[in-house]
Amino acid sequence: MRSTDGGGELENEILQVVWSARRSVTAEQCREALSRPLKDSTVRTVLRRLEEKGLVRHAVEGRTFLYEAVEQPQHVAARAVQRIVDRFCGGSMEQLLVGLVDGEVVDGKELERLAKKIAQAKSKGAGK
Repeated sequence: MRSTDGGGELENEILQVVWSARRSVTAEQCREALSRPLKDSTVRTVLRRLEEKGLVRHAVEGRTFLYEAVEQPQHVAARAVQRIVDRFCGGSMEQLLVGLVDGEVVDGKELERLAKKIAQAKSKGAGK
């Protein structure tokens, strides 16, 4: 399964570097932060692909491209989960959640926290 809108592991690693920077980052800084040695041109190519996908944007300072994230990680993750639900669960979030519980991916404490969130969301919806 690819992790960033059809990208791969390397796209995800570079996106994680951009997110963790909490400010703009250069391709060189991304390359240095990665756990494996890569050519600068490879990192620049991946950053360009991430920009084409709308996940990062760049500004130019002098001759240097500075990259920053366009969206928070949780928003990107939510869209990825929605694609999984659509693809494997026929669009049913319930099927996904039941699968997570049945597969023991979600533990009891997490279920309790989720139940509280659901109850809060229901009470907010009832007040509208």
